[in-house]
Amino acid sequence: MAEQVRPPVLIRGTGDVGSAVAVLLFRRGYPVMLHDDAAPVAPRRGMAFTDAVFDGGATLDGVSAQRFDRPADLSEAMIAGHVIPVTVLPFTEVLRVSNWFALVDARLRKRSIPDRQRGMAPLTIGLGPNFIAGELVDIAIETAWGERLGDFVSTGATLPLAGEPRSLGGVGRARFIYAPVAGRFETMARIGESIAAGQIVGRIGSVELSAPLSGVIRGLTRSGVSVAQNTKIIEVDPRGDPSNAFGIGERPRRIAEGVCRAIGDIRSTAGATHDPGN
Repeated sequence: MAEQVRPPVLIRGTGDVGSAVAVLLFRRGYPVMLHDDAAPVAPRRGMAFTDAVFDGGATLDGVSAQRFDRPADLSEAMIAGHVIPVTVLPFTEVLRVSNWFALVDARLRKRSIPDRQRGMAPLTIGLGPNFIAGELVDIAIETAWGERLGDFVSTGATLPLAGEPRSLGGVGRARFIYAPVAGRFETMARIGESIAAGQIVGRIGSVELSAPLSGVIRGLTRSGVSVAQNTKIIEVDPRGDPSNAFGIGERPRRIAEGVCRAIGDIRSTAGATHDPGN
């Protein structure tokens, strides 16, 4: 019997969910690649590979990611399997880097209607609200807290966006700061840093942003990134434990496990080897 080669997977979004998906697939032997914008706003950078976009490299849960800007280097890095390659090349160019088996949209753009991605790869997977399995993507994954977190939907829509964020330390939406205006976000603060209620965390232009409560900075958009109004840019964790700002969180892990199950089930059903030719 021919040995089955795990097929390549392209993941859109370097936030905490997309990064968790990349780590779990990488550890299962899948060649994976992460794609994102040139200046992602993802705030939970201690739980993600987002900083690889800015710094050239990042580590999450013992797995390293490295940014590459040439298609040939991306392909070589993915085949070598030592790091997870990250790129900000145009998406259409990245689609040509490999013979992708699966495309996973992990950008979690909760209030926008996703573009149709079905047909861009043999298997397309959308994570979170507004995805319609069988129309926009082949399979969708539930990302809302609850019994269905990580379940995959083969037909129809995922659950609609829930009204309020899950409570941490008894605090829900109040622990977040959303950009009151559009502009360039600037900060000297660091993820994992302790902060007091009312302390200035950053600014957008002349508008100062102060901590809504005391705790530890769990989420912080990278300084210098331009943000749209109402973008989530800061999160303060009232539990006060810096370790909660780093590593793979429970929700991203459960979503990533759902993606792994979906890909595994589809491969089992197909029952064929896959040549990841480049």
